[in-house]
Formats: sequence, C-alpha cells, structure tokens
Amino acid sequence: MRKYFGKGVYGAIAVGKISLFRKKETEVCRHGISDVESELTRLAKAKEKATAELSEIYERALREVGEDNASIFETHIMMLDDDDYNESIRNIIENRHVNAEYAVAVTAENFAGMFSSMEDSYMQGRAADVKDISSRLISCMSEEEAGDAMPTEESVICADDLAPSQTVLFDKEKVLAFVTCHGSRNSHTAILARNMNIPAVVGVGKEFLSEIKDGDTAFVDGYTGEVIINPDEETMKMMKEKQKNDLEKKELLKTLKGKENITLDGRKINIYANIGSVDHVGAALFNDAGGIGLFRSEFLYLERSDYPSEKTQFDAYKRVLECMGGRKVIIRTLDIGADKKADYFGLSHEENPAMGFRAIRICLERTDIFKTQLRALFRASAYGNLGIMFPMITSVREVERILEICDEVKKELSSEGTAYNAKTEIGIMIETPAAALISEKLARLVDFFSIGTNDLTQYTLAADRQNPLAEQFCDPHHEAVLRLIEMTAENAHKQGIWVGICGELASDTSLTREFLRMGIDELSVSPTYILKVREAVRNTDLSKE
Repeated sequence: MRKYFGKGVYGAIAVGKISLFRKKETEVCRHGISDVESELTRLAKAKEKATAELSEIYERALREVGEDNASIFETHIMMLDDDDYNESIRNIIENRHVNAEYAVAVTAENFAGMFSSMEDSYMQGRAADVKDISSRLISCMSEEEAGDAMPTEESVICADDLAPSQTVLFDKEKVLAFVTCHGSRNSHTAILARNMNIPAVVGVGKEFLSEIKDGDTAFVDGYTGEVIINPDEETMKMMKEKQKNDLEKKELLKTLKGKENITLDGRKINIYANIGSVDHVGAALFNDAGGIGLFRSEFLYLERSDYPSEKTQFDAYKRVLECMGGRKVIIRTLDIGADKKADYFGLSHEENPAMGFRAIRICLERTDIFKTQLRALFRASAYGNLGIMFPMITSVREVERILEICDEVKKELSSEGTAYNAKTEIGIMIETPAAALISEKLARLVDFFSIGTNDLTQYTLAADRQNPLAEQFCDPHHEAVLRLIEMTAENAHKQGIWVGICGELASDTSLTREFLRMGIDELSVSPTYILKVREAVRNTDLSKE
C-alpha cells in the first residue's frame, strides 16, 4: 500500500482499477527537403485536418461541458491561425530547408518556453495550449493512425498530465477518476473534470507513474487530494465506507430541493448561484438556486477575436433572464484584466495587473465598450428580474460616474422607444478594502452590495491568490477579512440596502453561522454547493447567541 498526496479538484470519491494513459507520441526527426513549396502544402493540409478535428471536439465539449468550457477549443483553433506562430514555422522551413514536423516542434518549444517564463498565470497556461495544438498538427502530418489509447472499461485514469482535448474525448461512463503527476486546480483540464463531475486529483508528483501499473487498485479522494494505491483490507474497508457515506450524503442533500432557506430560529436567507455562461443556467435550476447571484459577463468577451456586439450580449442576457423565469439574475459588468485577458483590448503589460488597469477602470476609460454592454443589459431587463453589478469599486466618484452613464443609456433607450425596466436594481461589488471602509457612503448610492471575498482577501492580506508561493498567506478566515465583511453588512443595513457574498467563502459552511450572525442576506455559490449551504442554513439557530 502506497499513499500519494496532490490537489483535489472535484469533491467526490472513487475506487477502481488503474488504467495508465499513455499519450501516443509521434517521433519528430529532422531531415532536409528540396521542395519548400511542397512542404508548405503539406503543412497547410495538416492545418485543415487539425482544424476539422478541433471543431469536432468543440461540438462534443459543447454538449458535455457547456459553451464556457468548450471555448477552450475555439481558442486552439484561433492559435492554429496565429500569425506569429505560423510565420515561425514557415521561416524555419524556408530558411533551414527542413521538414514541417520539425519546424512545428521547434516553434512549439520556443513558444511554450516564452509563455512559461511569463509572470502572468494566464499566459503561463498558454504553454500547454501551444504544445497541444502543435502535437495535433504533427500527428496530422504523420502517416500513423491518429488517436490516443482510450480505456475500454471503468478505470481510474492515471497520466503524467492531460491536455483538454484528451480529457473531453474520454468516455465519461468509463472514467471513475483522473489522477495526474502534474497540473493545477486552475488548469483547463481540472476545470473540465469539475464540469464533467469526475473525481480528480492533480500534482501527485513525477515519481507516481513509475511506481504504479495497469490493474493496480486506486482509492481517489477528490476532497483531500489523497490517492492510495493497493490499499490493504482494513484501509479498503474504511475507504469504501467513506465513499458510501459520501454518496448517501449527496442523496440526502437532494431531499432539500424545494425546501426554504430558513434557520431554526426563523431567519430567511437567499441562496443563489454563480455562473460563467448561459449554459450553466441548467445546473443552477437543477440544484434549486433561488436566483443567479453572479453572472460573469466577461466570458462573452474572452476567447473572441473582437468585441461582442450589443445584439450578442442582449441575446445572452435575455436568455438567462427568461430561463430563470422571474427569479433574480445579477449580471456583473465586464471584469477584464488581471488574470483574464483578451488580446483585442490592446492592454499594456503591467507588473502587477491585479492592481492595475482592469474591470470598472477599463469601462470608465473606454465608455463606448461600457455603453454597449449597458444598452444590452437594460434592454434585457424588460424580460426578467435583473440586477446590474459593477466590480472593482474603490471610490464614491466611480459610482457617481457609473450612475451618470447608466442615466445616459436609459435616456437613449427612452428616446428610441426601446423597452427597459426603469427600476432595475444597481449594485456594486465590495472586493477592495477601500470599498469596505467607505461602504456607508457607497450604500447611499446603490440598491445592494455583493462582497467578492476572493479579491477582498488578496487585497487585504497583500497576498496574490494566483501565486502558489503566497498561498499560505491568503487566508480568507483571517480576522481582518471577516471584520471588513461585517463592517460592510452593518453599513449596508444602516442605509436600508441588502448585502450578499458571491466569492468562494460563501460556500464555506464552517462560516455560514458567522455570516448569518453578521446579517448577510444572500449567499451566491457554485450550483453544486447550493444544497450543501442550504443544509447549513437550516441547521443554524441564532436564538442561542
């Protein structure tokens, strides 16, 4: 029996036989060529084939994990057409008179090295993407039959690492869990595993694969990140019991569907869902969300080659509102910047982008982009119960300017005879210490607050949440963070407005009682946590305080 520890990326438990996943590698050799044009033609045909394959993978991902996650493969298609990437390959072929496979391999290494050396975590993630598309391109030029060996029976898939395209192509019915030597909780593959509801542990160490074999029994705990290979009889009995209890608890939570979010002493709280795309509305409804507490609208901007039109945005917002059937839907305006980049915005490199030109700062500077989104939002407000929320607020002046622009947009729509709900609630995110400290003044200007605990924690504790070296300092339970949350709640209620929490801390049931004591009115969490938080609320009794 051997134990390994990594990072759990989806909370579930699996026990089963190991299937070692070995990616089919195409050996790349360098050899000279005499006909450059012929080689460029081979490259062009391989690109066409690779693009067709990625399009098929995108369609499959669209069905299985939704538009938001499927967009990874749209990005891969765009990367195949990237001018710098293609120019590098052509130059190597033309100047060195070498085969296209070798030119692609060299370009892949160069670009991956460049991305890996960047400080920005988002750009570092592009290294894996460029390797993935380059491997596919090389495979398309090979005469060997393409494709990786897939499991034929239920298995715990163990691999060095998994590319997003490989993760999606697995038959979900045959995958009990994923375990990888490398990877992070924020990798595309980890995100896909979560959305496919598959237990997964990443980063168990490079020695892992050399110490296991096909057919070994693996116990995978996606909660703790623990992986046990060939557990002894006593351990296996304990682990099977843990798995049984986990499944029973999940079934028990389902009985909470349709129940109210009321504490034992009669206090009612709203429990809403955080979603990143229109396709996640189904998960919110399935898990019995009272509304949408955070719709991240920037996903309409990311992975595109140009700004989404007013119509594109309007259609998306309208669809969410109609699907929610009168339940509250709070849409956050564009939060581009920091770890979320779109090249066409033309944002300059920043040493510390999390504290730089991002979110509302971009919108107030580029009001044409901002007004397009606001027009789409207010137009959509005629089709449901909409709230509009603005991120990264630090001053009264910002909120006053936002309200001025909102009034301008509403006047435009009125003059055009375009319908909108004039009583649409306007709110702001409290995710900076500055906003929390002046929350009493800000509360006089808006209808609600939503506390973004992820950013509030990193800004309060001066600990970059994207930096693994600073992870130990980024403690959301820190007294300073909790004091700022309580201060914000008190100031909101003094001015008669409601206050919610939409950061990850909202799903931390060890703090549910504390949040209720503070007077928090709404908790917005990932859809899969809704029933868990409801259970915590219903088991709370504040009358004994």
